[in-house]
Amino acid sequence: MGVKAIIAEANLCLPEAIPALFDAAEKVFGQVDILVNNAAHCEMPDDIFSATASNIERHFAVNTRAAVLLMAEFVNRYKRRGGNWGRIINLSTDAAQAFGTQISYGASKAAIEAYTRGIAWEIGQLGITVNTVAPGPVQTGWMSAELMEMVLPGIPLGRVGTPQDIADVIVFLASDQARWLTGQVIKVSGGHNL
Repeated sequence: MGVKAIIAEANLCLPEAIPALFDAAEKVFGQVDILVNNAAHCEMPDDIFSATASNIERHFAVNTRAAVLLMAEFVNRYKRRGGNWGRIINLSTDAAQAFGTQISYGASKAAIEAYTRGIAWEIGQLGITVNTVAPGPVQTGWMSAELMEMVLPGIPLGRVGTPQDIADVIVFLASDQARWLTGQVIKVSGGHNL
């Protein structure tokens, strides 16, 4: 596609891995102006009948703690270089506020939505916007035909999402067109979970 990209593998359960990711990106591209927190951990079963301390911890380690530490690293590096323009875009789920059968996943994403609002308030004066995209059902290869048939009646726009649907909103939030938009959770779900 005519762009430069790198692959940097890291275990986000390990806080010490986070600075190394920024170091790898900065070595190739220079300063990081946009952070998209898209990594996620989800395991099944994830309901109250199967909840364990380790299950809860694994969800929150990646979905919440790592995302917050990535934001902190981004902001600290931004401040050190005297940045004046930045974007943080987190990923949640449209069911974060009540996700039966995926309670720890949903709760960990609801926590990111709360962090989004609090951090947006704290760092707005630095010129950084912080927003969250909350996708609905998106076909990335994981949805069976039966599952798609089951969720379609709950989507007013009549189809499951595509990765491009989500990417388009992320690109918008990363652009200057979103310059006065911060602390928001935008559901990109075709109306699912309204």
